[in-house]
Amino acid sequence: MEFKTNKNYLKDILKMLLTTPSPSGYCHKIMDKVEKEVKDLGYGFEKIRKGCGIISISGENPDYTIGLSAHVDTLGAMVRSIKSSGTIRYTPIGGYMMSTVEGEYCKIHTRDGKVYDGTVLTTKPSVHVYSDAKDQKREEENMEIRIDELVESKEDVEALGISTGDYISFDSRAIIMENGLIKSRHLDDKAGVAVLFGLMEILKSNKITPKNNIKIFISTYEEVGHGASFIPNDIDELIAIDMGAMGDDLNCKETQVSICAKDSSGPYDYNIVSKLIELAKKNNIDYAVDIYPHYGSDVSAALSGGNNIAGGLIGPGVHASHSIERTHINALINTIELLAAYIM
Repeated sequence: MEFKTNKNYLKDILKMLLTTPSPSGYCHKIMDKVEKEVKDLGYGFEKIRKGCGIISISGENPDYTIGLSAHVDTLGAMVRSIKSSGTIRYTPIGGYMMSTVEGEYCKIHTRDGKVYDGTVLTTKPSVHVYSDAKDQKREEENMEIRIDELVESKEDVEALGISTGDYISFDSRAIIMENGLIKSRHLDDKAGVAVLFGLMEILKSNKITPKNNIKIFISTYEEVGHGASFIPNDIDELIAIDMGAMGDDLNCKETQVSICAKDSSGPYDYNIVSKLIELAKKNNIDYAVDIYPHYGSDVSAALSGGNNIAGGLIGPGVHASHSIERTHINALINTIELLAAYIM
């Protein structure tokens, strides 16, 4: 290929995304930033009622539209109730193991715009106090949040303005290392959103017109199952850019782009998957083909929503998904290059 990914731009966009809290349903602030970045590139941006964003790019063939989706929403939590002790009982947003958030720093976002710091703990957080602290089951009823304020009662917490239904975001702890490794929460799927920005930057800086019309769909409810359940009806095919799962008998590495042949929602479109594999081979893009046993995507939601599309799924390899995740900058670049080859 004659173009190269702007690594500095890619890293800057990724860091902005990773450090902006956006659990599912609380994406208005990050979508404002996404809109600004899109417009800075010179593209238009449209928001739909549920908060998702659409970026339209004209192609040489106006009669066919390829959709590309990634989700900006992440795992998180919500205040379920306030305990008499002054701690918060929370309900999870998205599917994760409670053990992966134990000890994590978090923020409580009140409805009136206040933000408080806290820490996720078990209800028996000290081995010096509780003989069964190590054996306590890590499940919702045994978890709570200690607020970093001098509170001792439910009334003290309520006086801060915290109430049931307030959102809770987890610290991403994002680090982009000199050796190219990127470790952070929420690479699922902010790495995918960064990939789409990397692609748009290539198109704009190289004044490239894709073969077909492109509609980029940034979804905000993927982690709870209905991110792209609605998409514009002129989209003929949709490729989701999400994390490539790693582990067990999967093939993908942290440096590769993963092409998904099947996930828990079923097989992806045969022709799209075949074309992606062919293009990866032809362009010497480091890739793997995998089956994700416990996974669904924006394409899964779009098909379940009744959209008449063909669908595919690719993404950078991510280790320890829904935990403290890690990938490599090369995985993002390989994903960008495969997308660029596909839309040309």
